[in-house]
Amino acid sequence: ITDSTKVVIFKGEELPSYFHVVDAKTGKTEFAGFTEDEEYNEETKEYNSYGDFSKLQKPGTYYIEAPILGRSYSFVIEEDLYDDVFQEAFKQYYYNRCGITLTEEFAGERAHNACHTGKAVLREDVSVSVDVSGGWHQDQKGSKNVELAAENIGIMLLAYELYIDSFTDDMGIPESGNGIPDILDEIRYEIQWLLKMQDAATGGVYAGVTIYEKTPGKATNAYVEPAEAGASRAFAMVLSKFSYLYQNYDTEYATECLKAADRAWKYAELAKPEDVDGWKFAAAAELYRASGLRNCHKVVTDYLQTGSYKEEMDEITFLGCVTYVSTKQNVNTELCAEVMKVLMEKAEEVSLNSRESFYGTEGNEAQDNNSQLLQNMMYLTMIDHVITNHEYETIIENHLHYFMGRNVKAISYIDNVGERNYKEIDENLGIMKQFDADSKLIFMLSEIVGCHRK
Repeated sequence: ITDSTKVVIFKGEELPSYFHVVDAKTGKTEFAGFTEDEEYNEETKEYNSYGDFSKLQKPGTYYIEAPILGRSYSFVIEEDLYDDVFQEAFKQYYYNRCGITLTEEFAGERAHNACHTGKAVLREDVSVSVDVSGGWHQDQKGSKNVELAAENIGIMLLAYELYIDSFTDDMGIPESGNGIPDILDEIRYEIQWLLKMQDAATGGVYAGVTIYEKTPGKATNAYVEPAEAGASRAFAMVLSKFSYLYQNYDTEYATECLKAADRAWKYAELAKPEDVDGWKFAAAAELYRASGLRNCHKVVTDYLQTGSYKEEMDEITFLGCVTYVSTKQNVNTELCAEVMKVLMEKAEEVSLNSRESFYGTEGNEAQDNNSQLLQNMMYLTMIDHVITNHEYETIIENHLHYFMGRNVKAISYIDNVGERNYKEIDENLGIMKQFDADSKLIFMLSEIVGCHRK
């Protein structure tokens, strides 16, 4: 971004004392600066120093040139630099739509004919076939898991709640321009599949759809996994959350979702009432916010009073905690204060670790640990929404730069970004290609895009 902090990291056995920023098109030097803070990085076994060229705000494509090390890969300075990355991350879910034809107009080279349109059979009774078409592919075979879907929808819906202005109605999907933010349109496509996964008789939710390679002589290669309490609670959590946020656009559909969530919750409570876990907590928190059910509030407070979330904060527990502290229903203020303290401490821990890192990121710089980095950015992004901390905003943006190539291996893990892209090394390293990583990327991008649009 033209007015943001711009830093180059140098590494090697011998480091330069100065550097130039050169226009890649004209070959003209646009900025000259000195390197700073040379030191040995024990973790990565290399010498590092850095150079700050934040004063260069002219849009263009550049590279760094320095004595001893030579020239860097090229990079871009641009006013709306992250908008295209944000849209591409968002569209990964559209590209993974199952059961319909994706046209070149919206999918480009990833266009394809409708797939998996036939019925699947129940794992427990292959004589029963079920229409579970639609939704998003979660792997190359096209399998779909309810808990994984719910987790990633929940993350994107929270991003929408916190940074609503970042999500527009022109993200390049068929529903664009209908007056509803495209993120909600895209999620509704997955919600429609989730509704198909609920057993009409019991309210229980099938755990997922498993796709196998076609076998000669077999009538189907798609199996619906048995209903589970965990899948039902995941369903209840995400359908409640979607209902709460969608009611301003389609009250009737939002009500249908909330009723389905309530049935799934009751099924799970009858099947496994003794369970005490993150899914039960998060589902209860969402149902309490959406409908004010007292029994759900008791589940929430009982869970928080155990204090287990303080040491076992995963994505699901995080979603439940944020929903509870932000609900308009009556809450236990002491528990809310405790939750906020835990979240603030987690954010500050990430901040401190990032300050101590030469690359400005939290975590192990010597390894590919993008999943953990993305999860930590969720904590920081949420707290930044609460207190608007400039240091946190800088750390979040530093992590994006890390994913874009400012890292030990000089690899960009983001599609269509950087000269040395992950595709040259391992297709599996791409963040956008990972179903459960892309939603977290969208989460942190929503904060970055929102801040730069102010």
